[in-house]
Amino acid sequence: MSDTLSSPTTQAESASVTRPVRTRYAPSPTGFPHIGNYRTALFEWLAARHTGGQFVLRVEDTDRKRLVPGSIEAIMEGLRWLGLTWDEGPDVGGAYGPYLQSERKSLYREYADKLIAQGDAYTCYCSEERLEQMRAEQIARKEPPGYDRRCRYLTQEERAARESEGIIPVVRFAAPLEGQTVYSDYLRGDLTFDNRTIDDMILLKSDGLPTYNFANIVDDHLMDITHVIRGEEYISSAPRYAQVYRAFGWEEPTVIHVPLVLAPDRSKLAKRHGALPLLEYRDMGYLPEAITNFLLLLGWSYDDKTEFFTLDEMVRVFDDKRISVSPAIFDKGRLDWFNGVYIRKLSPEELTTRTLPFLRAGLPEVARERFDLDPAYVTRVLTLDQERLKTLADAPRLTAYFFIEQPEYDATLLLGKNFDAPRAAETLRTLIPTLEGLATWEPEAILATLDAYVVNQGFIRKKADGSEVPDRGPVFMLVRVGVSGRKETPGLPEMLTVLGKERTLARLRAAQEKVTALEFAPGE
Repeated sequence: MSDTLSSPTTQAESASVTRPVRTRYAPSPTGFPHIGNYRTALFEWLAARHTGGQFVLRVEDTDRKRLVPGSIEAIMEGLRWLGLTWDEGPDVGGAYGPYLQSERKSLYREYADKLIAQGDAYTCYCSEERLEQMRAEQIARKEPPGYDRRCRYLTQEERAARESEGIIPVVRFAAPLEGQTVYSDYLRGDLTFDNRTIDDMILLKSDGLPTYNFANIVDDHLMDITHVIRGEEYISSAPRYAQVYRAFGWEEPTVIHVPLVLAPDRSKLAKRHGALPLLEYRDMGYLPEAITNFLLLLGWSYDDKTEFFTLDEMVRVFDDKRISVSPAIFDKGRLDWFNGVYIRKLSPEELTTRTLPFLRAGLPEVARERFDLDPAYVTRVLTLDQERLKTLADAPRLTAYFFIEQPEYDATLLLGKNFDAPRAAETLRTLIPTLEGLATWEPEAILATLDAYVVNQGFIRKKADGSEVPDRGPVFMLVRVGVSGRKETPGLPEMLTVLGKERTLARLRAAQEKVTALEFAPGE
């Protein structure tokens, strides 16, 4: 191999540029990917779909010690929930399988042996203890840690001696010792690396399984991947990958390094900033369309004003040249805002369908049994609070009083600054019959009746100019608390309509009993 490696023609620059893009999402099942990891999957999926190409799911499960049971299934479930279906993968097969790297072990051995045979790789017998001591000494000398290539120059006799001792070697790449490696980054142009700063990376571990750095190269080539999208933290590894590609004489894929996703204070994104596993967001009541829209705009933009995209619209307008090289900021508040907007866009029927599971899980059992969560009734309830929902999981908390016989609350909430106990009791004593006499229990009739009551009972307030106007506030708040146990609810006439006349009057009578008890309580 030449010591000076210039950047060759990539697939995007070659005559094959017009063919559809093949991308791959290649997660490691060593945990449950947080929401930010799926941004890469989204970009790759869009790049493939935009050109009518293929999106491949490949699971890089060669780090057997760190495998987390259930994580492969969770990765797939997350992709499906977002609508990012794949054309080839472990569960659907394909012409380039298998798609679990643990099932491709013999292929990596074959290609490692090819590199050894042509002098571009070698077996290394150094123990972990020796490597740790070497690194400690390098650090003490204030040198950058890296393998010292001790085994690179072993004779055949020395290798045979180590083999006879039963030492199982790793395979290392024989990186160029001098010169430079020039690597073409899709967004940043040519990047130049001094070969003296690049050590001999491990290709195969002693258990025969490949490292990530080697397996992804072999698999991307054998699976005919044309475009690789990965985080910019891999830029420092790019020359290593380029050297291996060029040692094999393989055409390199177009590589797009997307910007980092940082916390609002520009620190490393962490769980406290919202970097939770994707499926936790699903379970917290976020909508997949809100998630994908939010992720799309983490390091990509269409223009300076368009914010909302369906998946189909994303496929139509996606242009990888619009990916930024500046860090993206993960703003949980913005995600919440997106989710609220998408909830408000749902039709009443769709809102009900998506929210029912959260009501079944979050409401008290007595509420579920009493109303059996009839979809028609649930729809009427949810449309009242649709504007206030930030997540679907908010629904049980906001709407619980619609699904019980009587709300529980502190009787003093009925008083506030507008009433003492006697006046509140008297107001309810005269208001209940007024509402009871309503022939039509609809918002317009309820509002007109309440407004008339306010005027007739002399509830007024002074405006800034000294004039007097009817004051709904005290009476409306008294009724609101009496029927819901809360000071904040949807519009009062609409809420009473959905609750129904019978339950409204029953709750107001219970409220009257509460303030009457306060009126005659000892010490009052």
